[in-house]
Amino acid sequence: MLQIGPYKLPNRVALAPMAGVTDLPFRRLCYEFGAGLVISEMISCDPRLRNSKKTQWRSLHDAEMEPRSVQIAGNDPLQMAAAARYNVAGGAQIIDINMGCPAKKVCRKAAGSALLSDEPLVRAILEAVVAAVDVPITLKIRTGATPQARNGVAIGRIAEDAGITALAVHGRTRACAFRGDVEYDTIAAIVAATQFPVFANGDIDSPETAATVMAHTGAAGVMIGRAAQGRPWLCGQIATHLATGVTPPAPSSTQQLAILRRHVAQLHEFYGAFMGVRIARKHMGWHLQHSAAYPTHRRPFNKLELPGEQLHYIEQLAESENNEVLAA
Repeated sequence: MLQIGPYKLPNRVALAPMAGVTDLPFRRLCYEFGAGLVISEMISCDPRLRNSKKTQWRSLHDAEMEPRSVQIAGNDPLQMAAAARYNVAGGAQIIDINMGCPAKKVCRKAAGSALLSDEPLVRAILEAVVAAVDVPITLKIRTGATPQARNGVAIGRIAEDAGITALAVHGRTRACAFRGDVEYDTIAAIVAATQFPVFANGDIDSPETAATVMAHTGAAGVMIGRAAQGRPWLCGQIATHLATGVTPPAPSSTQQLAILRRHVAQLHEFYGAFMGVRIARKHMGWHLQHSAAYPTHRRPFNKLELPGEQLHYIEQLAESENNEVLAA
């Protein structure tokens, strides 16, 4: 079984940290449905942002979900070390370092995947964070800055030398963002060049794809990102398939609507009425994204302004005679 420091994971499937997606309500759902590891949204290491509402939301944990992994981002070794200490004091049991985000607003600050172009700085950050806290440190990267400068193997070796416990690799470069096909050969090369657990990430959207990627790369596990949006049960399906070769069926349309209603109610409770209603809109869109009924329900749901209205709308969908509104 896959192990990160002292923590034995129940399976080989992790939910990727995604800003604006993997908040506490969504992590709870994915954990409940079988994700072996869930990781918080990215938290800036800038101490000036610690008291912002966004950082406070992202810093909240559920004591029942272990290990509690928190992702931090920044480009200053001392600030990153301080952020690691701060989050461990707040309950983090694993610190994950973001060197994989391709978002322009992150890379403009020379953070996220922009760091991959500066191997000495990568080493300095990793060594500083590892030395700062007595918990496992993991790292998320891409295969390099550009397709012409794929240095994922070098970064993997630096990470292992610095004391990183596990590595997740998205099979695109910073320049690729989310465009084009994922290439898994670099991930396979990183696995071959290192000894710590490596999670393969990028366009893994089904149990069959996960098994194929595992076989191709030799990775210890897979990390599921955008494919889990609207499908919190996907990580569990993949985990069961990897363990047994059998894929459990997705919840029925009626069950999916019940899950959606519970999720939306939890968003209202977590964020409050104003923000909860707005955040629920995108999750509703993800739940319906593969459905022919998506255009029919997206616009009227997005016009609703009150928590009770959103919950009632979902209840009406569940009660309708034709409730096949979600993809199986």
